[in-house]
Amino acid sequence: MTRTKGSVSVIALLAVLAIVLAACGGSSSSGKGGGGSSTTKAAAPADNSSGTLTVGAEQDAACADWIDQCASSSWGSYMMAYQTMPRVFNYAKDASGDWAEVPSPTMAGMPTVSTVNGKQVVTYTIAPNAVWSDGQPITSADFKYTWDQIAHGKNIYDPTGYDKIESVDATNPKVAVATFSENFGSWTQLFSADYGIFPSHLLEGKNRDALMKNGYSWSGGPWIFKWDKGVSVTLTPNPMWYGTKPTIKKVIFKILSDTAAEFQAFKSGEVSAIYPQPEPSSVTLIKGGLEGTKSLYTADTGNVEALWMNNAKFPFNSVAVRQAVAYSIDRDAIVNRLFGDLGVTKAVQSLNPPILSKYTDNTAYSNYVLNLNKVKSLMQGDGWTKSGAYWTKGGKTAAFVIKSTAGDKRRELTEQILQEQLQAAGFKLTIQNPSADDLFGKILADGNYQLSLYAQTATSLNPGLCSIACSKNIPSKANQFGGQNWQRINVPTLDPLLETVDTTFDRATRITSSKQGDQVMAQDQVSLPLDPLPNIVLWSDKISGPVGDNPLLSMFWNMNEWTVSG
Repeated sequence: MTRTKGSVSVIALLAVLAIVLAACGGSSSSGKGGGGSSTTKAAAPADNSSGTLTVGAEQDAACADWIDQCASSSWGSYMMAYQTMPRVFNYAKDASGDWAEVPSPTMAGMPTVSTVNGKQVVTYTIAPNAVWSDGQPITSADFKYTWDQIAHGKNIYDPTGYDKIESVDATNPKVAVATFSENFGSWTQLFSADYGIFPSHLLEGKNRDALMKNGYSWSGGPWIFKWDKGVSVTLTPNPMWYGTKPTIKKVIFKILSDTAAEFQAFKSGEVSAIYPQPEPSSVTLIKGGLEGTKSLYTADTGNVEALWMNNAKFPFNSVAVRQAVAYSIDRDAIVNRLFGDLGVTKAVQSLNPPILSKYTDNTAYSNYVLNLNKVKSLMQGDGWTKSGAYWTKGGKTAAFVIKSTAGDKRRELTEQILQEQLQAAGFKLTIQNPSADDLFGKILADGNYQLSLYAQTATSLNPGLCSIACSKNIPSKANQFGGQNWQRINVPTLDPLLETVDTTFDRATRITSSKQGDQVMAQDQVSLPLDPLPNIVLWSDKISGPVGDNPLLSMFWNMNEWTVSG
């Protein structure tokens, strides 16, 4: 499963970022994604602790009902969901330096997988001291409720995996037993960063969406939040939290959707930590040096920014047009324009993120380079003729609208470059950028777009793009408008490959099927990958504790272990 990011792993990036970020006066992590997760306990706050930490947030959430289609924003998860929703797994480096799932404080240990009567069974044992903020225990009934809402509800963001669970036995309050109707090899993504676990005693029999979408007062994590939509999210400690207790009295996420304004706020001390997009203006500010700060970067990102095409909308309902558009674009030139100062000059060649490189064909889209002869051949073969500056067919012009997040300078620059390149190839591109709320909360899910530019961010270590590319996940009446295949991708040969990636337990088969899926998506050019986005973390030296980057849960995931002074 993925969330959309309101914001790569390339060797050149690592060398340059090590120099660039060191100029901030802090330290850089290794290219393997240093910092990351940590189980280090936070020290007691200094006597001069202010008790309040203010950080910058690049995007607000559209809603706080995490399983609804409106909850697509990664930043909503960073600020609220990951701070309040109990989950089965956290993520940390293993002995080999690879990211791995580790049981969260909610769990008594690692879930077990077995086969009973030929069916996959996963048993989750809940920690005895795991409770909600009202003191009620977190139980197997909460697992059962969560599964039922996702598998059988309407307007679900992504039901993948939950729709393969046949039943959840909640007989033992502290042991949830999930029986699957068919094997699901990606079972570790369930009840974790995708959605977490919901409180059945508070929501059962009620309108979950109405109770949650504008915020909620309960928690099963280290914090309780209050949401001033469009302005801030304020976290205060959950007194019933059963893990490492927060020592900071208050955390304020200040919504700063303009990255340049975010950097200025950080530079002036208005905010003490930011998780910025790598915009050109941001890089310039970093190079100038920021006194009293620390920094790191990671190549292990879960991000892929792409040109997402609505395969059901004219003119992208034609494979030939999708391919011709891809041959009209010099992707390397765009990446070099955006990130050349960081040493990043090459486009990403898969819709799978860098953190899943073992499952990725990193050459799948490499044939799509600027080639106007290919454009001409494909368009003429599809019945188009050149009339003046643009291609036409049946009285229609090869014209389309691109929609991205309003106010994002990097994306606006990308769109301007695309506009120039596409016009030279005979396509008319119009830019219409709505608010992030409208784009991710309604427009994409409803299919009211032709072309869009944004990043998908992984929420688990499982490979597979079925959630965004399998035909069964196209939002429709048939699936109660659940599913994240906003591109309306419907390629018969693709579905079984991506479903195999999800279902099989054999790693070699998963790798082979995933790479073959990359090749099929590239052949049909279902959408075009563009940028590999690095994660950059900047924080004030007034913050101490295990600060780092977690490519799935963000830098903010363990703020209960941080302290702040001054």
